[in-house]
Amino acid sequence: MSRRSSNPKRGNCRRWRPRSSRASKIRRSWPSLSFGAVLALWLLVNSTALLRTPFDPFPYILLNLVLSCLAAIQAPIIMMSQNRQEAKDRMRAEHDYQVNLKAELEIRQLTWKVDQLLNHQWQRLLEIQQIQTELIEELVRKRGPARGV
Repeated sequence: MSRRSSNPKRGNCRRWRPRSSRASKIRRSWPSLSFGAVLALWLLVNSTALLRTPFDPFPYILLNLVLSCLAAIQAPIIMMSQNRQEAKDRMRAEHDYQVNLKAELEIRQLTWKVDQLLNHQWQRLLEIQQIQTELIEELVRKRGPARGV
């Protein structure tokens, strides 16, 4: 089952993806891991190798500045990605509602048809029972009164 685009203007094009989706996907990939390695290396070099003259002393003010700037850049991108995903989820929920509504209407129609068939069947059974009763009465009249009881 292929997943279709929730935007009817785009059709089924999978190549098109907004920048915010690509950017938020980077957080969960190899560049993210390599960024963590760079941070660890930064802390290691500043803490041990450059004990005499570290370029960013212990409170790591420069590192804090870099990370704050990175967070400021990533936050709006992540929010845009979440907003777009929310819109997709809303459209998917609306589609599910429409499908469920149509299924409910079809079930009601089928239930009505089954009820009609059952009513017709009961009427037919009553007609057959009435015919059988008439036949039994006719046989009793032809044979005469019942004996031995």
